Amino acid sequence: MSEKETKTMTKPESNATNIYAQLEESARRERKQKNELLRFFGGLLLFGAGMFMIFQNMTVSSSWGMGGSIFRIGGFGIPNGTIMIPLLIGIALLFLCDRKLWGWLFIAVGLVIILAAVIMTVSISWRSTTGWTFFVVFAMTFAGGAMMLRELFRSN
Repeated sequence: MSEKETKTMTKPESNATNIYAQLEESARRERKQKNELLRFFGGLLLFGAGMFMIFQNMTVSSSWGMGGSIFRIGGFGIPNGTIMIPLLIGIALLFLCDRKLWGWLFIAVGLVIILAAVIMTVSISWRSTTGWTFFVVFAMTFAGGAMMLRELFRSN
């Protein structure tokens, strides 16, 4: 056999080997991508379950309107009802003035003050649980969060 015939005979075999290697590499990459997606959603599930259990073990209460005043300036307490004044002034200005800017500004400030007052009166406490429950809840949350972050920020 000549050298030309030998090259022609081995060429299809090497092509088949290259094609097989490329297919195998492609399948390996696809499996890896599926595993990354599975790990991300597994982490999301763990994180969600942990956060759900954390919020189930919290008690939220509010003392809005019970103390008579929320804001204190020096020794003088501002009664709860007076925080509504900027909102009411803003509503009046909307109907009174042609330029509505001041009315909307007063309304925005009034809503921010009311929201701040409500948030300042909220009290959050943790219910009595066992040490095992406490450990599992936070372990699930942090493990799930770490799994998600690992897959999100993985360099390819």
